[in-house]
Order: sequence, then C-alpha cells, then structure tokens
Amino acid sequence: MSSDIAISLTKVSKVYRIFSSPGQRLLHLLFGLRRGQQREFHALHDVSFEVRRGETLGIIGRNGAGKSTLLQIICDTLTPTSGQVQVHGRIAALLELGAGFSPEFSGRENVYMSAAIHGLSHADIESRMAAILGFAEIGDFIDQPVKTYSSGMFVRLAFAVIVHLDADILVIDEALAVGDVYFTQKCMRYLREFAKTGTLLFVSHDTNSVVNLCQRAVWLDKGRMMKFGEARQVSDAYLGSFYEDRLADATPLEANGVSVEPVVSDAIRNEFGLGGGRIESCQLLDAEGQVVRLLDAPQRVSLVVVCVAHTRIESPILGFFIKDRLSQALCGENSIKWLPERPEMPAGSRWRVEFEFLLPHLATGQYTISVALGAGTQAQHVQHHWIHDALDFKAQADPNLTGLFELEQVGCRVTPANMPVSG
Repeated sequence: MSSDIAISLTKVSKVYRIFSSPGQRLLHLLFGLRRGQQREFHALHDVSFEVRRGETLGIIGRNGAGKSTLLQIICDTLTPTSGQVQVHGRIAALLELGAGFSPEFSGRENVYMSAAIHGLSHADIESRMAAILGFAEIGDFIDQPVKTYSSGMFVRLAFAVIVHLDADILVIDEALAVGDVYFTQKCMRYLREFAKTGTLLFVSHDTNSVVNLCQRAVWLDKGRMMKFGEARQVSDAYLGSFYEDRLADATPLEANGVSVEPVVSDAIRNEFGLGGGRIESCQLLDAEGQVVRLLDAPQRVSLVVVCVAHTRIESPILGFFIKDRLSQALCGENSIKWLPERPEMPAGSRWRVEFEFLLPHLATGQYTISVALGAGTQAQHVQHHWIHDALDFKAQADPNLTGLFELEQVGCRVTPANMPVSG
C-alpha cells in the first residue's frame, strides 16, 4: 500500500447467517446445516476504496445501508467475511452512543478505561484529564455513574476522550446528532481543525455537513457502494435517489394520450423527476432585466422560471435553492409561501414564474441556483422535474468580509446606557 494511503479496502463483504430459531443456530454450531436451512444477509458487498492521508471522507446512505458495519470493520471491531482492509495509523472512533463505556462506572473511571484501551498510560491520562473534562463540560457529573447520563452527556464525554488520544485517523458516526447545538458547533470546529492534518471518516445524514467538511464521499445502499468520488457529486446523486426510487415503480404518466417518461440523468444525475412537467428555462435578472453574471453589491433581482405541464398538475410547487461552491444551501424558497393561491396547471400549459427578492452582498465566490417543479404540500410532495445547478453567477465582495454575506446597513447608534457599575 502506498505511503500516502491511510485506509484501503479491497472487495470487502460482510455476510450474516439468519436462522429461523435459536435451536437452528445451535444445531448449525454443533453439527452444521445445509445451506437451504439458513438465509444469508449481505450487510456489505464487494466494497473497495482508498482514503489518502490527510483526507476527509464522508459516508452517506439510508438506515440499513451498511454504514455502521463498514466503520466497525475499518476499526477492527468486526471481521469481514471476505476482502482485505488495511489501516495505517492510530485510529480513534466515536461509533454507537455509549459504546465502550461501562454504565456502572463513573464518567472519570470510564475516561481512564477508554483511554487505556486506546494505549495511553496512566500518566498520559492524568496529564490530559483537565483538558478532557474542560472539553466535555459536564461538571460534577463526571463522578456519577454514566447510566445516569443523558444521551447528550454521553456524547460530550465520549467525544472529549477521542479528541485527546493523538489519533491519526478519526471515525465519527452519527452520534453528534444527539448533542446540543453549542456542543455540536464546538465539535465541528475541532473536526475542521483536525482535518487540516489528520484523516477523518465522517458519517452523517446531513449532506450539507458532508459537502462542507469532506473532499470525497462514499454512498452506500443496501450494502453496495453506489458512488465514490467528489463529495458534492456524490451528495447530489444520493439526494436524487430519494425521488428516483419512486420512479422505478411509477406508472408512466399520460399527457394527451402520450406517455411521459420520468426524467433521469444517469451520467451526471443533474436532473430527475416524475416527468409530469418540465422546467424549460431559468434566469436571474437584475432590476433592468439584464442577466446577473456578477454580484458586486446587494440588489433587487428576479428569478424567472419557465415551465410546461405535460399532464395536469394539481397543487403545483416551484422552488429554488441558492448554493455556494460547496453545495451548501444558503437559502431556499418556494411558491407555497409566495403564492398562497395555487391554481392547477392544465396539461400543455406553460407558466412563467417570477420570484422577486433582495439578494444580499455575498462573499466572493461562485454560486449556483437549483430549481424544481413539484406538486403537493410542503410536508408531502413529489418532484416532476428537479435540476441541480440550473444556473450560476459570481459574487465579488470586500476581502475583509467575514462570513457568507454582508448585512445591509440600516443604522448604528451609540447612546449612554446610564447603567450603574456594580462592584
């Protein structure tokens, strides 16, 4: 394995035998069973990829996709049925909530035990205890049995331990989802700093976090690797799969007696949908009706979308997202809020929908707008045509701008507070 590769998987599979009863399992262990008397469940099937040193890899997929199984194999807490796994470097993992902690031990005792398992000496743990407790911020609960902890306190302590192990590779499962917003932000700041020099495997259902934090990503579905590559492309394909699943069993729509095929782009997955309607054009215009190519000041703009209905669409919805270069959604709107009255779109009708809004002065960079034509309600709807990155524009801002956008100045006043100084 090349010296710049931290993790390498080659045709890794994990198969579980499923028995109809405990008795059948016992008979298998004692005497063996014919293959027909058991079922096999493939948690992973021929997964192969490499992670470079210093790279951050996102792992995405639905529940039951095999993400946790994959991480346990990488961490050597689970043995693959077949294939080869190579890991170079000390690895620390935050997997299942509370994993590795004894519920009867206090938080402090669990810190000693967990750190010792990872190879730290008693003196090493003593020297880092203050830093661990400071990061966890659970106060006097550190000397209480962890069985009395909330899920958030579990995460705080577990994360505080693994970030002080001097690991070369960090593996973070979705445990951070149960933490409060302040601690989650604290963890994300640490992970961004760690990612500058260390190797990170990050599992999350939040594709925005994956795109923001990771260079590449793996998409797993039912134990198979569906896509491996640049994080933004993998995340877009994963999001598109939620609607494509509906297409597989959908009956072709009829528009004036002509079948309408679902919209699927296998090459790029830049667009998808049921096909009952289609977005024909999308433009971002300034107040003079000119196409916005460069945003160098806050201004009133119009997003103009032209769409056609191939079949009758009840309760149509037209929406859009403005995203930065990392595919983070800065904002998103749709016609449900902007147009409370939503007449149906008759088959063959063509609509021109114009969203007018004040676009703030964005940080320097390239931005895209994704648009979608759907139907239904905010909570329950289908997509007839979704286009990732339908158009793009650039923004030019002051180099000193901090954050994603500049606030529009309304005023700033200084007045005496006339408050007595205590003490």
